[in-house]
Amino acid sequence: MVTSSSNATATVGSPGDPPGGGPGAAPPQPGRLAGLGRVLSANKSLVGLLVLMALVSLYSPNFLTVDNLLNILRQTSINAIIAFGMTFVILTAGIDLSVGSVLAFTGAVCASLVAANMSLWVAIPATLVLGAALGATNGVIISVGGVQPFIATLVGMTALRGATLVFTDGRPIGTIDGASADAFWAVGGEYVFGLPVPVLIMIGVFLLCWFVLSHMRFGRQVYALGGNEQVARLAGIAVGRAKVAVYAVSGLLAALAGIVITARLESAQPTAGTSYELDAIAAVVLGGTSLMGGRGTLFGTLVGALIIGVLNNALNLMDVSSYYQMIAKGAVILLAVLVDSRSKASGA
Repeated sequence: MVTSSSNATATVGSPGDPPGGGPGAAPPQPGRLAGLGRVLSANKSLVGLLVLMALVSLYSPNFLTVDNLLNILRQTSINAIIAFGMTFVILTAGIDLSVGSVLAFTGAVCASLVAANMSLWVAIPATLVLGAALGATNGVIISVGGVQPFIATLVGMTALRGATLVFTDGRPIGTIDGASADAFWAVGGEYVFGLPVPVLIMIGVFLLCWFVLSHMRFGRQVYALGGNEQVARLAGIAVGRAKVAVYAVSGLLAALAGIVITARLESAQPTAGTSYELDAIAAVVLGGTSLMGGRGTLFGTLVGALIIGVLNNALNLMDVSSYYQMIAKGAVILLAVLVDSRSKASGA
């Protein structure tokens, strides 16, 4: 005797139904490939860095040696420190073209203090305060004077470059004869735990800036300013004060970079820092921070700085002329911006 069950027949889907049930079944969940695609999309800069390193290692067996990797990190540290400060500025939809000139001027001042046998416990903090003051001046001109960041920092870049040439009389200032010469050199040339001191400084600055942006009220204000300045003002944020603070951070970190590079070279060059602002901006953009503000991460900036460092190192290993290196760097930056713009358009 054959019996039928309505319950059984109710669960049987028609031949046209999708796998997993009848018309009322839930749609299939995204697969692992879709999840992987989202992860790769969110970390395009890191993926690009790893691909670049893999390609260079295939061309040059010396690329992945410990000495060469440490050399890349040491060379990247200066740009990364400046770029961390630039990240604060660009997150507010601003720009700071004066960081290279701040580096040169503060480096010259620091070198003169060291050469005058001043204690490093005084010379270095005084230089950092000077850098913060120069950056804050840009912030005041922008927030109080209503001048566009591009113009205000362009003026700062030009004026400080001239001030550096006047201060140094166009000649390098050496630091090898002072009583603190050896200790000062250690800031830029010594190794600790097998790592160059500039790399350790870069890591320390990264962790501090990451904490500020991710876990402090000031960091939330920075993102809010870049997202919508009017809304931030209505939310009670002191917009002018926040802008001054942001540019002060940029100036302070540019001064820190100036100290490190002056210590490493044991002299302050009047032309130091030329075009460093462009490398810093490139690192921030390569890291995925939007030039419109409000979106970006400090880790992305670190990856962007490493991309530039690896690219420079790779072109040197390939004996590519410095003229072509500039073209290659520009092409990579343009490609990164185009990819980022395309992903934004797709997301919209």
